[in-house]
Amino acid sequence: MLERTLVIVKPDGVRRGLVGEVLRRLERAGLRIVGLKMLHLSRPLAESLYAQHRGKEFFEPLIEFMTSGPIVAICIEGDNAVSRVRALIGPTNPAEAPKGTIRGDFGSNVRENVVHAADSLQHAQREIALLFREEELIS
Repeated sequence: MLERTLVIVKPDGVRRGLVGEVLRRLERAGLRIVGLKMLHLSRPLAESLYAQHRGKEFFEPLIEFMTSGPIVAICIEGDNAVSRVRALIGPTNPAEAPKGTIRGDFGSNVRENVVHAADSLQHAQREIALLFREEELIS
């Protein structure tokens, strides 16, 4: 099933010069980039993006981290894009992520793990709408 999902290269990935590597791995997997932009998340936008985590102990440090520098937002399209992207990036904790996954190869810790990716089609649709206007996406 053709899906769209969101990938974010987090501030640590941007600082470390990993944007091109993330894009290369997504494209090499046969996924199509239909939206791409670099931006600095505002606090309200970061809070909206991670709203499902509000009230958890890691919420405030996560918001501070995600607003600490520029991010790269990528809208990806492909068959079963959500699950394929999740497999490419690996588990949230880089210590548990297999080598060959983005987080397994480049992640430092649970927060500084290079990328964010939507964990479901519903979250993907919501997150894409937060970061991209429809006219910014190619068809």
